[in-house]
Amino acid sequence: MNITDKLLRPITEVNYLRAENVDRYRTIIRYCFERYEKINYWIYKEEVYSMMKETGLFEDYTMDQCMNDLSALVEWGNLTAMQDASKVSTIEEFKNRKFRYQLSEYTIEIERMTIRLENLDIQSASLEPSLLERISKQIKSIYTIQSTSDEQVSSWWNSLNEDFIRLNRNYQDYIRDLSSAKAEEMMKTTQFLLFKDKIITYLRSFVKGLQEQGIVLEAFIRRIPDDVIKNVLEKAVAYEMSIPRLDNKLDEKELLEVFYGRWQSLYNWYVGQDTISEVERMSDVTSEIIRKITRYAQQISEYQHFNINRTEEYRHIAKIFSLCKNMEEAHKMSAMVFGVDQTFHIREFSGRTTEQIDSGVYEEPSSFIALEPRIRQAGTKSKRKPAPNYEFEQMAARMAILDEQQKRSSIRTQYIEQKVQCH
Repeated sequence: MNITDKLLRPITEVNYLRAENVDRYRTIIRYCFERYEKINYWIYKEEVYSMMKETGLFEDYTMDQCMNDLSALVEWGNLTAMQDASKVSTIEEFKNRKFRYQLSEYTIEIERMTIRLENLDIQSASLEPSLLERISKQIKSIYTIQSTSDEQVSSWWNSLNEDFIRLNRNYQDYIRDLSSAKAEEMMKTTQFLLFKDKIITYLRSFVKGLQEQGIVLEAFIRRIPDDVIKNVLEKAVAYEMSIPRLDNKLDEKELLEVFYGRWQSLYNWYVGQDTISEVERMSDVTSEIIRKITRYAQQISEYQHFNINRTEEYRHIAKIFSLCKNMEEAHKMSAMVFGVDQTFHIREFSGRTTEQIDSGVYEEPSSFIALEPRIRQAGTKSKRKPAPNYEFEQMAARMAILDEQQKRSSIRTQYIEQKVQCH
């Protein structure tokens, strides 16, 4: 892990998400972000003030409050202020310092994150077998792509990484949704039966594509020489280093290490290292979800048929009882149909006299078990016995320990005498 100053410094740009006037700050930042998406980067305070009044949520909002809010956002690094001197005609206008504001890079990414968080319940993940096919084609073209220019290699590498990240994210989100408590409750409802077959078909098609593409790619990736991978990654790094950047310069060694780490993740995903591959794990997890969905659907169907009118069943049982020859046979039939009445939970573990599967319990010889009541008054008294005397065993153990100590002492003495004679 590389510990840098950027990692250790506090991110003051997120202060607007938890400040005291968070409603005003977030409204201003969202307005600036929507203008940024429309390629309108610079905003004046008059535009912000007019927007705040038009929302109807801040009726008592003043220009002074607007200036204070913009100053706070500039101080936290959310906005960049630049004095607009293009329309200044007098010294007084220059002293008033009319600023225009622009979102910082950190704030743009933070606002994109907040929008994704707001739409988590709306956006739903999906499993796309086409992603598996596209990744397979990209990896299989590695021998052709290595002989092209650095720009083409970089484009191929970025496309492969984007598809791989998208595949992982979509699969994890989709499986997480199916394994959530909300999904568990929905699977137990009768409405779930309407689209149960669609979900199972959808999952099975993904598993089929995963297994077909995974087996082929596993064998293909194993055979890729290390020099081919090295050549491709070095070309991708060379193109990234050739891009002129005004802010921060990239570290070539660190960037190459990152690219190797991404390739290793892709390798482990299909081939695995010391453990099963992610393809096998995904297949097992998806198959388990299919079994769970099928099990819930079966339970719902059984529950629906549980309360069906059993008139025919009862009439058939009554007919069976009418064919009994005597009361003893009727009792046996009752025990078979309704269970044994007043069961005492007694089990006998003695061996059977016959191994015939057609032999019934009434044909086996009876056995006798003596039962004792579990009440205190009828309990049997325990007899007190004197504690056994282990003096002889203790003395023998003590003598054995003393003998062992004497042997060690004599060996140590002989060793010391030998060393003295050697010196």
